[in-house]
Amino acid sequence: MKLARPFIRLPLNFDAARLAQEAAQLAPAAWRAHPLGLKGNSAVALISRAGGDNDEFGGRMTATPRLGGCPYHRQVMASFNEVLARSRLMKLDAGCEVQNHVDFNYHWYTRVRIHIPVITNPGVMFHCGDEKVHMAAGECWIFDNWRRHNVVNGSRQDRIHLVIDLSGSSRFWKMVRQALKAGQGNGSDRFEFLPYEPDKRVEILTENYNISPVMAPGEIDALVAELVREFADHPGNDPILVERYRLILTDFASDWRETWHRYGISKQGLPHYLRLLDRVKGELHPERRALLIFANDIGVNPVIVQRILRAALAPEVREQFFEDVAN
Repeated sequence: MKLARPFIRLPLNFDAARLAQEAAQLAPAAWRAHPLGLKGNSAVALISRAGGDNDEFGGRMTATPRLGGCPYHRQVMASFNEVLARSRLMKLDAGCEVQNHVDFNYHWYTRVRIHIPVITNPGVMFHCGDEKVHMAAGECWIFDNWRRHNVVNGSRQDRIHLVIDLSGSSRFWKMVRQALKAGQGNGSDRFEFLPYEPDKRVEILTENYNISPVMAPGEIDALVAELVREFADHPGNDPILVERYRLILTDFASDWRETWHRYGISKQGLPHYLRLLDRVKGELHPERRALLIFANDIGVNPVIVQRILRAALAPEVREQFFEDVAN
């Protein structure tokens, strides 16, 4: 999600020692390797699809059994009073890094990632855009993942962060605006500390509806319009190809709307929607970086595929929608 600054520190502090104590109780087998096999990157699922050991973004999100054994983690996560998406403990081994990248799939278009350092040291640096920070233990940060970013653990100690994904209600974004207005100073009066309360029981709210069987035409229109602006603004892009891509995407949006008006989320529409998706894939330039995004210089093709085409159709959740309406 785009933010006004590369990094924003939220006015919250947490008991890092208590978080570290709970994290230390997790068995080594709980730490799953990064799905792309990135060296030294592993995670423990705390909120996941159906509460399982997976890295999925879509579907019903529930707390995992491991989160049940971490009462202060639960209190910290519940303290935001927000509907939470996939959330994890993330470890970066000593001497390793999270490579420079941009988060551009559909999930990240409307979600921000909260980082709460559990175990860290000054040798861990987080880079985003043209800025870098060391996030100290117990602090609370968000960052703009539409900018290029990476993390370097230049120390001899493994780093662990509690990482919480959410879209955020107006309450959350009001807190962010207040944090921006207050600036990035370290005045202790600005930060609320949340202690561990042994007898406190909390409720964690999690996403139930994060993908649709068929994306609504209005959302398709919005995604297409913003993406066209992103690559049309890049001064190095071929203007002829820019216009070609603009027509590919706007024609797709028009035909999606027409198909939606006839079929909605019915099964009968599935082959028609699939043909539209296949048509766009077949019209893209074979070079994935033939056009670039102005904000971060990444190729347009992967963004089209991940943010729009793969998210536009999810027939596997169709029955859930009908079952929930019936209940």
